[in-house]
Amino acid sequence: MAEVTEFIILGRGGQGGVTAARILVSAALKDGKWGQAIPEFGAERRGAVVKSYARIADKPVPLHSNVRRADVLVVLVSSVLDLVNVDDLMKSRDSIIIVNSPSPIRTGYRTYYVDATSISEKLGLVIAGWHIVSTPLLGAVARVTGVVSLDSIIASLPEFVGRENLVKLNAEAVKMGYELVRGE
Repeated sequence: MAEVTEFIILGRGGQGGVTAARILVSAALKDGKWGQAIPEFGAERRGAVVKSYARIADKPVPLHSNVRRADVLVVLVSSVLDLVNVDDLMKSRDSIIIVNSPSPIRTGYRTYYVDATSISEKLGLVIAGWHIVSTPLLGAVARVTGVVSLDSIIASLPEFVGRENLVKLNAEAVKMGYELVRGE
């Protein structure tokens, strides 16, 4: 792992990007690392493009600001890739993109994909008509990057997911994302 691994989570309002950053950092803490979850709030509304950020490191991180360029870009809905300049978000050509998609997407970066929407649908993780795609993508993050462990992500879920039955379903979604991620 780099000295600090920086994440940008890109999605739409209501998909759980802010919560995903918080779960990621909670998992890092459980793994004995340090972390920061940073939400970006503006004129968000359900469906608007939203960013959240996370930093994970082996020692305290003195920097407290939004992540400008990511080591890892997590994309909750692939259509937002058409609305942003990915090159402006990535640290280097070695940076990783993990995207919710049923099939490969070409980005010019190391790109992995998992059909988080189908996982959510299969498990019935749909709230107010929105598929919960963040947890399967966190499973993919654990597998692709190794920055946090699968067990720590699952252990972090009760802190952020209300009811016990939803914790179990989200834990299953994390496991499925871990197993089903594909790419480079």
